[in-house]
Amino acid sequence: MLPTGSETIFLQPRLYAQRPGKFLLLPLLPFRKPLKALPTEIWADIFAFAVAGGGREATRWAFSFLTICKSFKDVALPILYSTVTLISIDKLEQFYARLYTADQKWDSIRRIPYSTPGRWVLNLDLSGLALEGSKQALRLDSLLALLFPLTPFVRHLSFNPSFTMSRRVIHSLAQREGAVNIRSLEGLAYFKPPSTLPDEDPFVQLLRRCPNIEELEIIGHGVDPNELELIFETFIIDEEHPHSRDLDSFSPLDLPNLRTLTLLSMHHSPLMLGLLHSPLPSLRKLTLTPYDDIPFPISLSTKFIATHGSNLRSLLLSTPKSWPTRLHPSPVDILHSCPTLRHLSLENPLPQLTLPSEKHPLQILSIPRPSADNWLVVDKLSRQLPRLHVLRASEVRKLKKGLSSRAQEAGVQGEVKEWRRRLFRRGIRVLDADWNEFD
Repeated sequence: MLPTGSETIFLQPRLYAQRPGKFLLLPLLPFRKPLKALPTEIWADIFAFAVAGGGREATRWAFSFLTICKSFKDVALPILYSTVTLISIDKLEQFYARLYTADQKWDSIRRIPYSTPGRWVLNLDLSGLALEGSKQALRLDSLLALLFPLTPFVRHLSFNPSFTMSRRVIHSLAQREGAVNIRSLEGLAYFKPPSTLPDEDPFVQLLRRCPNIEELEIIGHGVDPNELELIFETFIIDEEHPHSRDLDSFSPLDLPNLRTLTLLSMHHSPLMLGLLHSPLPSLRKLTLTPYDDIPFPISLSTKFIATHGSNLRSLLLSTPKSWPTRLHPSPVDILHSCPTLRHLSLENPLPQLTLPSEKHPLQILSIPRPSADNWLVVDKLSRQLPRLHVLRASEVRKLKKGLSSRAQEAGVQGEVKEWRRRLFRRGIRVLDADWNEFD
């Protein structure tokens, strides 16, 4: 038997030995040093890596770690609350009740800012939350107005675009402490305020309180033909001083970190007007619904691309699918307005793009689907864009293996194969909507 730790072991002879004594037992192997305890930060990283991206099953499995020991519970609990995904009104109400109860018990003697678990919430995902009727919408609106002040450090917020937040919810989100911590707002449904002044728009007021925002996604309600006729009658088109009445006292927004901006189904709004007249130095990716057939200043989409296109790397023109879907043309001078563009996604009908005198660095071109009419546009661009090496069909997916050769050559799939054969000679790969290469 070997000594363990610093314990000393003696060998003692028989009790009635002629010369009794004790002999020290020496170890044949060196002592084994005890393992050092891992710092709390490393345990937190290990736990976060273990539960990241695992979905609902991984979350249930992660909660079992809270029963191991108190020390592990102290490490795991903040990580579990850091990302919250709610898919029902009842779950949202339970979550709010938990935060509210903890906030009532909190005291400032410990000198910890805000209560737990409210201060642990960093990502709040409500994009999968389904609503049934106006009663649930009113209930959700009231819960969000009370919930936002309890989550001061939330960074990423995702909403369901089918839910339109009221002014009190947007005011609650903007006026709460910690609005500067917001980095991402996704799925915001835009409602048009009665005033056309940007400063009176609640979304403009929200962005003034979020100077560190990096991603913004706002979805409008499209163009109503009856409303468009009224706009044509009431708007005074002045090419030299557009919107001067609305911008006399407007102070530009300070959004130095905004990298990704999505404005869908929105041809004109006070928010869009405010963003148009604000510097966006970090904007690299813009997703916009085209309205080139509606002139400026009634529509701001084409003017928006021309104003903020100089630093864009990715421009996605997209019209959300609805019934009936009204497709509007895209501007033809996109490559002139965006000289550093790498990825361009076009919407039907494809525009006859004009090319600048210098070689454009465009590398990826996305179109909805191949057709005979679209080939004329793609053929011209593939010959005149030397760096173009990828063509993506954003509404077509590769067929599964096992289907007959006739099925793979029929309809759109056959058109894709023909395009692939033609473009392969020019060094251009054809990809599907999931960025998989067609065989």
